[in-house]
Amino acid sequence: MGLTVFAGLLGLAFGSFMNVCLSRWPEGESVVKPRSHCRDCERSLSWWENVPLLSWVVLRGRCRGCGTRIGWRYPLVELAVGALWASVGWRFTAWSFDPDRPTSVWIYLGISSVGLMLFYWLMVALAVLDAEHLWLPDWLTLPGAALGLAFAVLNPIWQVSLDLAGRPNTYSDEYFRSGVWKTALLSLLGMVAAGGVVMLIRRVYWLVRRREGIGLGDAKLMALLAAWLGLPGALVAFGFGTVIGAVVALGLLVVVRDEAKTASWATTALPMGTFLCIGGIVSAIWGPEIVTAYLRWARF
Repeated sequence: MGLTVFAGLLGLAFGSFMNVCLSRWPEGESVVKPRSHCRDCERSLSWWENVPLLSWVVLRGRCRGCGTRIGWRYPLVELAVGALWASVGWRFTAWSFDPDRPTSVWIYLGISSVGLMLFYWLMVALAVLDAEHLWLPDWLTLPGAALGLAFAVLNPIWQVSLDLAGRPNTYSDEYFRSGVWKTALLSLLGMVAAGGVVMLIRRVYWLVRRREGIGLGDAKLMALLAAWLGLPGALVAFGFGTVIGAVVALGLLVVVRDEAKTASWATTALPMGTFLCIGGIVSAIWGPEIVTAYLRWARF
């Protein structure tokens, strides 16, 4: 329980820092200087105005100096990262419940948990950037994909080196080396295939409508998802993202009843990256169960 609370509080802090990044990155500003301030009146914030969630509640969502409204994005981002990181802390506690497990297994579980927390942070950041700016920056998606590939390759190294009791396995060095390269190759192929799905849809849409229907950033995001979740997990994320996007689009059609506005809205871009990131979070939490249930259903 203590670890879950600590991870949640740490997530709130990193969510607060993410809000700084999300406000400054699109403007090309430094996330280090100047210190946190109101973007309307430029007044520097006191320490108590930077407390995640609580400050927004105490201030009633407005700047203490000029009264400008502080958007809902700020508490929602902090809450999302805090809740997701708390779930990782809870999962780590469940994984490592046996106190007799050796230190090596705890290290492996700790590395896996840190990787999952980083993945969640990336998903929330990219989801908000795409929702607010229709922007999936390469300097987030590409390093994020490379980091996911590194974790995909390193995890089997721990699994090959240790069994669940922490004892050295008896695999030969030759098998160990070939297994690592095989994992890396399969991960790369999965990334290419996941990105290729989006590129294929992009090409078909161009042939039919003669306009861009989906951005290259979404293809890179799919590669990132495949690096972290594997190809099946990325396809689960894509399925959920597509369904969420369709529901949002239908909802907007219902709201926009005027024919002129409807025609104008039909050419408006929707943040597909946001929907894919939400699908990625769903896949990271329940992906294996969803894939297993689907395969069981497909047999009948």
